[in-house]
Amino acid sequence: MTELTRRTLLQTGAAVGALVSMPAILRAQAAPVRIGILQPVTGALAQDGEYGRLGAQIALDEINAAGGIKALGGAKLEVVFGDARSNPEGGTQEVERMEAEKVSAIVGGFASPIVLAASQAASRYNIPYICDVGVSDQIVNRGLTNTFRFGPGFGIVTSTALENLVKLNEAAGKPAKTVVVVHEDGLFGSGMAKLLQAQLPGRGFEILETIAHPTPSRDMSNVALRIRALNPDLVIPSSYYAEFVLLARTMQQQRIRPKGIYAILNGAASNFRFVKEFPDAANLVMDCNHWADPRKPKTAEVRRLAEAGGRFWLYNTPLNYSCVKLLADAIERAGSSDRAKITEALASSTFADHIMPYGPTKFVNGQNQGAAPVNTQVQNGDIKVIFPDAFSDAKPIFPAV
Repeated sequence: MTELTRRTLLQTGAAVGALVSMPAILRAQAAPVRIGILQPVTGALAQDGEYGRLGAQIALDEINAAGGIKALGGAKLEVVFGDARSNPEGGTQEVERMEAEKVSAIVGGFASPIVLAASQAASRYNIPYICDVGVSDQIVNRGLTNTFRFGPGFGIVTSTALENLVKLNEAAGKPAKTVVVVHEDGLFGSGMAKLLQAQLPGRGFEILETIAHPTPSRDMSNVALRIRALNPDLVIPSSYYAEFVLLARTMQQQRIRPKGIYAILNGAASNFRFVKEFPDAANLVMDCNHWADPRKPKTAEVRRLAEAGGRFWLYNTPLNYSCVKLLADAIERAGSSDRAKITEALASSTFADHIMPYGPTKFVNGQNQGAAPVNTQVQNGDIKVIFPDAFSDAKPIFPAV
């Protein structure tokens, strides 16, 4: 009888133990939350897409290693990668695939045309969409409640860039009076050119000419020759990586030396690959663009991880790292993988655990009101922040000649 009682007690104890441990088992088996990471990893924009994907992966690894989404019992974030193939159609097709994969949200897109098409496609399924880079203000001016842009659009970037250009020019005794604008002929570059044409004259600059070029471009000789003939004080280029590298190298080879190259949202001017591979062409080029906050300790950690294996530090990486962290925060606060609840959480976000030079996130009509660009300049093989003064680590060198 005693033995039977002992066995019964042991069995009962085991059963109770199993019941006690059941929540831990359930937590370990919490269903993952699927999120889509959409980037152009083939085609003309593949470099930007690759480094955007890298930033997203660093954030995903960090979140999952820290215990996943705690409000969902430690659910891990499971990624569905998509390749937009550097065109809007590719982006739309990948959104359709992500819908079939039942993602709870999508991050990325990079280029404005891709983001416009992909976020529109996502809206049909009420998939919350976080834009990483795409600067066209059409992205957030369409009334799509599913679309959120974490970074600044080209309206705020252009205004900031021109304010800082005036400061730069005045501090140097106003050596720059004439400008040639060079831009890619797509949605991003053309929109930028229109803003510059409207705003530069009122700030004391004469636009000698506005020159458009396609993306991709194989030859910038004609553009460079036209710049030589016009002999402007400033060249303001807005283009993607390969096209600006080609233009800068062609100008260097033809000994075209304006008083300054002052880029706005340029794909290469704030890019360590350009600086390392073509240091002479890159030296003293300025840019107003996305950039990580160098004051934040986490920035150095993410940069170290990004540069492992010989990779470069590009703004795509910290932006996408921050966007994925923003999404994880929204899922955590929503306590759900439901798309509508995540969208609601994003709309009310006050997220501050990012590595960009912004304050807490505040979305109005899908645009983060705290997002802001910085001005950088290539100086002696390094990229320095020259504006704003609050966290600059170098003084601008201007004029360059």
